[in-house]
Amino acid sequence: MEIEQLTEKHWPEVSAIYVSGLATGNANFSTKVPAWEDWDKTHLKNCRIVMMDDGKVLGWAALTAISDQCVFAGVAEVSVYVHEGARGSGIGKSLLTAIVDESEKNNLWTLEARIFAENLASIKIHQANGFRIVGRRERIGQMNGVWRDTVLLERRSTKIGV
Repeated sequence: MEIEQLTEKHWPEVSAIYVSGLATGNANFSTKVPAWEDWDKTHLKNCRIVMMDDGKVLGWAALTAISDQCVFAGVAEVSVYVHEGARGSGIGKSLLTAIVDESEKNNLWTLEARIFAENLASIKIHQANGFRIVGRRERIGQMNGVWRDTVLLERRSTKIGV
């Protein structure tokens, strides 16, 4: 397995993995995957990766700026998605480790994640990669008529912004 930069050529597989994640009901509040052009506009160009095995995308990770204000230039939100058939194999943890490394190479000092409270596997891999729980947002939004809570995690770099 190898990690490479996520590009438009990966989008068909990346978007299929995204759809699969949304189908779990525990990925995020979105109900559909955006077109490549829209996704590309909202994610940092230098912090997006895929895990490849034998020419197939097993998972992806990317960062989104949390604000366009210059004081938040070093803060981003992380997304990690793993192919349905590869979940539970350590790929999510490996992708998160790699995207943390990429973030520090690109002068990001804080990463944050908002994870549904029920998504314990995702919370655990974030904690294993240095994220700490900083809060819980109760009844922050509805999904299919049901109020959902999210757990807010952050990882502060020990190399950048210290």
